[in-house]
Amino acid sequence: MSTTIPTRDVIRTRSSTRSSSRAHTPAYRLTRRGRLVLLALAVTVVLAAMVAIAGGSVATSTEGGDVPTETVLVAPGDTLWEIASDAVDGGDVRGMMTRIEQLNGLVDGQVDAGERIFVPVD
Repeated sequence: MSTTIPTRDVIRTRSSTRSSSRAHTPAYRLTRRGRLVLLALAVTVVLAAMVAIAGGSVATSTEGGDVPTETVLVAPGDTLWEIASDAVDGGDVRGMMTRIEQLNGLVDGQVDAGERIFVPVD
């Protein structure tokens, strides 16, 4: 004697396939305006981080000593090398150039005619 077990046929309806497909898609949609807002937020966060990192500047809390200086008016054709070599009289010209650049905030060592620069006096 054999027994048979009745089986059920599984019938899928439209509603059951929709609910299973929604489980894989997100329930929200990001619009163009939303993407722009997120981009602006990300840029703001990055800029804030850069400002926070750059907050430790080169300046210190201690005062530097007063450096005796003289003011030199740059003539047409003058170079920083010539001005530095006149200031040291045969000494370390490169060191004097570095001091003049730091004292006057020169970035590339370029001086222009008519510019007044401070030169340390030793």
